[in-house]
Amino acid sequence: MADFKEHSQANEEELVTMDQMLDAYPPLEVGDTVQGEVLTIEDNQAIVGISGRGVEGVIPYKELSAKPFDDIKEVINVGDVVDLVVIKQIKDKENGSFLLSKRRLDAKKVWKDIQEKYDNNEYIEAPVKEVVKGGLVVDVGVRGFVPASMVEEYFVEDFSSYKGKTMTFKIVELEPSENRLILSHKAVVEAEKETMREEVMSNLAEGDTLEGTVARLTNFGAFIDLGGVDGLVHISQIAHEHVNNPGDVLTIGEKVTVKVLSVDKERGRVSLSIKDTLPGPWELVEEKAAVDSVLTGTVKRLTSFGAFVEVFPGVEGLVHISQISHQHIATPHEVLEEGQEIEVKVLDVKPEEHRLSLSIKALQAQKEEEASSETVEEYTGSYEDESDSSFTLGDVLGEQLKDLQDNE
Repeated sequence: MADFKEHSQANEEELVTMDQMLDAYPPLEVGDTVQGEVLTIEDNQAIVGISGRGVEGVIPYKELSAKPFDDIKEVINVGDVVDLVVIKQIKDKENGSFLLSKRRLDAKKVWKDIQEKYDNNEYIEAPVKEVVKGGLVVDVGVRGFVPASMVEEYFVEDFSSYKGKTMTFKIVELEPSENRLILSHKAVVEAEKETMREEVMSNLAEGDTLEGTVARLTNFGAFIDLGGVDGLVHISQIAHEHVNNPGDVLTIGEKVTVKVLSVDKERGRVSLSIKDTLPGPWELVEEKAAVDSVLTGTVKRLTSFGAFVEVFPGVEGLVHISQISHQHIATPHEVLEEGQEIEVKVLDVKPEEHRLSLSIKALQAQKEEEASSETVEEYTGSYEDESDSSFTLGDVLGEQLKDLQDNE
């Protein structure tokens, strides 16, 4: 009887121990997350001891990491304790009881991080791993795709130089269940430009003088890049003189100094002037067009009282009708026409009033005097003898008059 009791008591203790063991090592299910210590690495796979379960598992090569790697030791080593997810149970337990994955758990964490960045409108940085038809493949822990139209603001014909380049991207679309992640670098560039534009606009003020770059030319003016903001220089504000075509004066990429005429922050428009940064056409005009100097100019306008002649870009002087010709004329149109190039003499200069008085007649009289002087010199010179003696015109006329008197 005593033996029976002792045997029953022993069986009960054995059953308790088994129950404790079962409680200590609950069964593993597919999808469970566990920790495992790497026991050995062989045949491009890792054998791990599953912590607290009393069993071993195996991590196949393709389940080691979500990121590309060349050497298995780049991602895992003997003694590492890593988080794993159970993929399935292995019936052939030679290399472990369960098939495990580190990659899937890593990817799950990566997707969680990407989702947080997307929700917070944050950018991510990632290297370009491949150039494929239609865009770029990047590595963010999971595969990301950048469509060709989302790489840059401008058209890119050849993306080969992008391979290996680390770039900043905006998350456009993500769907972890489909392993779908769409990114855009173009959106980052556009956002940066918009931020820069707002900053430049907020600092611009009427009257400011600054440097810019000619970005575009049109038939009505030039757009100048001020560092994120394009301002317009109307064709009338390019130079003091008349400009027919902005391309005749400016070239794309050229650095220019401009003055801010107006800023419309609501509409994002900036009006500029190059002309206002240049010396005025009437500056130093007293030196360039001194009284009695002779200038070459172009007849710009004809009126009933005279002709306006441009002698320097932006500087016009008046030839009054009385100063056009020694002969009487009823209208300047009788002897002049618009566009004609003529020589004029400066009679008077008043820079402060932007007035310049010119004469054609005075120059003609001067030329006639010079011509007459040349004739007299030529006539006088003909009476030189071999001894280098010369006679004046008075001497010659005096001798002729004496001969006439003697004949009488």
